[in-house]
Amino acid sequence: MKHGRNMENMAIISDDAGQFDVFVHGLCWIHAERNIQKVHCFTQEQTALLEGKLAEFWKLYKELKLYKDNATPFMKEELNNRFDQIFTEKTGFLSLDQTLEKIGKNKQELLLVLDRLDVPLHNNTSERDIREYVKKRKISGSTRSNNGQKCRDTFTSLKKTCRKLGIGFWEYLDDRINMTRKIPLLSDMVALTRKINSNS
Repeated sequence: MKHGRNMENMAIISDDAGQFDVFVHGLCWIHAERNIQKVHCFTQEQTALLEGKLAEFWKLYKELKLYKDNATPFMKEELNNRFDQIFTEKTGFLSLDQTLEKIGKNKQELLLVLDRLDVPLHNNTSERDIREYVKKRKISGSTRSNNGQKCRDTFTSLKKTCRKLGIGFWEYLDDRINMTRKIPLLSDMVALTRKINSNS
């Protein structure tokens, strides 16, 4: 933000929590699937219906991953239709149908990848980053001020980003402290990596 980057097209993938409903917003498929898993079955027939929908869910997920690598207008239309079929078709199992209908209302967010090949289908990598904050808090204790919390979060985020880009964290800090500027802006490197991945 300080470097004047255009943030309008930034995509946020979340678990449907309201605080993440910013920028271009997509939903995590793994979190969506957990809602189906929470449906309680009381008969073998209900269990079979649930397992059938889960199989359809993951088949669509795998096809979306294939679409990211080889997108075509025909595939886009097919995946749109497949989504509607899975989440609007009634099974007769009320709890399951209500859950599927609720997920189906988030079609635009769940199918964001059809128009944005650069966005992931889930945010579990982000979840792992958050777990590191929690782990550090349990070991070191909570920070005593808002500034301390911001400092901790900033450096943890920098460390994670450096790791993902294959840059040594201490090497990065040394570069910035001594102002040698041999390492480019992390935001530029992230954008370049995203561009390379979307074209590969």
